[in-house]
Amino acid sequence: MPSAISHLVTIKNSFNARLLLSCSLIAFSQMNFGFDSTAFQATQAMDAFSEKFGVYNARTRKWSLESTYLALLNALPFVGFGAGLFIGSTVSARFGRRMVMFTMSIYALISVPITVLSNSKEQMLAARIINFAYLGMELSVVPIFQAEIVPPQVRGLVVATYQLCVYVGGVIMSIICRSTAKMEGDLQWRIPLALFAFVPLVVAVLIWFIPESPRWLLMHGRHVDSLRSLRLLRKGKYTNEDIEMEFNTLQVILAEEHEQGDFMEIFQGSNLKRTLITMGINFFLQITGQVFTSRYGTIYIKSLGTVDPFIMTIVNQAVNLVGILFSMVLVDHIGRRPLLTLSGGIQAASLFAMGGLGTPQVITNAMKTGVVALITIFNFGFTSGLAPLSHTISAEIPTSRLRDMTYRTASAINIAVQLVVTLVIPYLLDAPYAALGSKVGFIFGSFAICSIVFTYFCIPECKGKTLEEIDRLFLEKVPIRKFKQTKIPVEIMPKTTVEKKSKEVADVTEVESV
Repeated sequence: MPSAISHLVTIKNSFNARLLLSCSLIAFSQMNFGFDSTAFQATQAMDAFSEKFGVYNARTRKWSLESTYLALLNALPFVGFGAGLFIGSTVSARFGRRMVMFTMSIYALISVPITVLSNSKEQMLAARIINFAYLGMELSVVPIFQAEIVPPQVRGLVVATYQLCVYVGGVIMSIICRSTAKMEGDLQWRIPLALFAFVPLVVAVLIWFIPESPRWLLMHGRHVDSLRSLRLLRKGKYTNEDIEMEFNTLQVILAEEHEQGDFMEIFQGSNLKRTLITMGINFFLQITGQVFTSRYGTIYIKSLGTVDPFIMTIVNQAVNLVGILFSMVLVDHIGRRPLLTLSGGIQAASLFAMGGLGTPQVITNAMKTGVVALITIFNFGFTSGLAPLSHTISAEIPTSRLRDMTYRTASAINIAVQLVVTLVIPYLLDAPYAALGSKVGFIFGSFAICSIVFTYFCIPECKGKTLEEIDRLFLEKVPIRKFKQTKIPVEIMPKTTVEKKSKEVADVTEVESV
C-alpha cells in the first residue's frame, strides 16, 4: 500500500500545468483513431450501409457486403496509412512534432466531406484510403512526442494514453452508432462519419499553445529553444538544478551521436537489436487477433445472431477502456515485461477456448454466446498489455537520432502485417472459403503464445529509466534481461564542452534565474 501511494505521489509531482495540457492535447488527437475504427466497424453492420454498398441475396432476402469488397474496404486503406506514416515521420523529423500534428489536422478536415458524401463503392473505398493517411500521420508522431516530453517515471503511463484515447473515442462512437442505427436511410452511417472533423479542428486550433519537444529542438541545434521548452514543461515541479541537469544529460548523448544517421544505420551495431525489438513488438501487435475483433468484431457478432452487435460493441469498447486503465496504473509500477506476459497469456487462453467452441458439428446458441464472451475477454487481455505497451516500447527503445527512422520502419511492419491479416480474415471466416468461424482462434492463439516467448527473451525492462539511460545500456551491450537491475549513470558533460556547443544556453539560464 505505501508503495502504491508513493507511486501516485510520483505521478502527481511529475506534471505541471503546461505538461498536463500538452499530454492531454496530444492524447486527445488519438480519439479520432477510435472514431474511425469503431465507426467503420459499426457502419459495416448497418442495414443502410449494406444497401448502399452491398448486394442483394435472393436466398436470404437481405443486403450484405461481398467478402471481396469487405476485405478491400478494411485492407486497402492501409496503403493510405503507410503513405501517411512516411509523410508524417518525414515532416516530424524535419519540421517538428507540432508541425506534423497541425498538418495532419488540416488534412483530416479536408478529407471528411469526401467520406461523408460517398455514393459508390469506389468512392467509399477511395475515401477510406485518403482518411487513413491522416491516421498514419498520427501514429508517426503521437507516441514519440509523448515519450520525448515527459519524465521517465511516467513515460509508460503517458504513452499508454495513446491507446486509452483510441478506446475513449471508440466508446463515444459506439454509442453514437447505436443511436443512428435506428434512423432511416443514409443518415445511419453519414452522421458518425461526419463527426471525424471534430477532433482535428480542436487540435489545429490549440497545437501551437504547447511547447515543441526539447529533444527535437536540441537535435536541430536549437539549444536555447530546447532549454526554454524544457523549463516550460518542468517549471514548478522540478528545481532549476534538476532541469539543467536533465538538459545537460540530453546533450551528453546527442553530442556523442553528432548528426542524424541514414536508413541503413538502424540495422548496424547496437541499433540492429533495437530495430528488431521495435519491429517484433509491432509484428505481434497485429498478429495475435486484434484485427479480427476490432475490424470484423461487430459484423461477426451480428452473423452469430445471439446478441445485439451494437450493444456488444459498446460493451467491448468499455472493456477496452478498463484494460487500458489497468495497464496505465501498473506499467510504471511493475514494469513492461510482466504486463506483456499477462496480456499474452489472457489472449492465448481466450483464443484457444474460442477455437474449441467452434469445433463441434452442431454449434448451439450457448456456444455462440460463449464465443461472444471470449471476444470480450480477449479484448481485455489485449488492451491490458500489448496494445498500449507496443507504442511505449517502440518510442523508448530507438536511439535519439534514429528514433523517427526506427519508429517509421517498425510501423511499416505493423501496417504490412495488419494489411495481410485484414485481407485474409473474411476468407478464413466465411463459406465458401475456409469457413473456420471461431476456429481462427487456434491460429491467433498460437501467435499469442509466441508473443510471450518474444517478451521473455527480447523485451528489456525500461521502467523508470530515461531515454538517455536506455541509450547507454544498449551502447554498453548490457544483456536484455539484465536491463532492470543495471544502473549505468549518464555522465554529466563537462562545462567546457557545454559552453563550446552552445554558449548562449548559459546566458539564457542566467537571465531566466533572475
